[in-house]
Amino acid sequence: MTPLSFPSKLLESAVDEFAKLPGVGRRTALRLVLHMLRQPPEATDRFAGALTELRHNVKFCRLCHNISDNDTCTICANPKRDPTLICVVESIKDVLMVESTQQFNGLYHVLGGVINPMEGIGPQSLHIESLVERVIQGGIREVILALSATMEGDTTNFFILKRLKPSGVSVSTLARGVSFGDELEHTDEITLGRAIVNRVPL
Repeated sequence: MTPLSFPSKLLESAVDEFAKLPGVGRRTALRLVLHMLRQPPEATDRFAGALTELRHNVKFCRLCHNISDNDTCTICANPKRDPTLICVVESIKDVLMVESTQQFNGLYHVLGGVINPMEGIGPQSLHIESLVERVIQGGIREVILALSATMEGDTTNFFILKRLKPSGVSVSTLARGVSFGDELEHTDEITLGRAIVNRVPL
């Protein structure tokens, strides 16, 4: 494929930055940049401002590590949620996925990944100890491990189960309606919702 030739260094620089986004090639990046150029300057300013504000001002919930505008996220701060039930997920995207099923009314705990020695990710790299602390503090009746049905996800499940066992808390995992090898974010809402409702003891 013939490399793109740019008439402007400013255009090329903008394309280079867009092309760094996941799943965005240089030709798609060019289309996005040209689209931005067709917008009124104030629209581009709002776009750039939103990204700048997000990057500098976004916070992470002190309890569950979900993304938040404040020290405590809206889910943890919601008095209508069941505080005795914690759903453990890998990422913030998984929180959005589980929420979209409308089958869960408890709280969350975002690990920030799964144990993967091949990539240098050990238990100490994840928010596992803060989960253990939440359980030890009391008031939790069940922890649902909603991790991807992969070898790494299962390894993380069993590590967490071992860490939580002394507390005596009930630990369950998603029903295997989620196929082995599937990542949670690629699971449809109906299957994921059924997997939550039909969760099984671990």
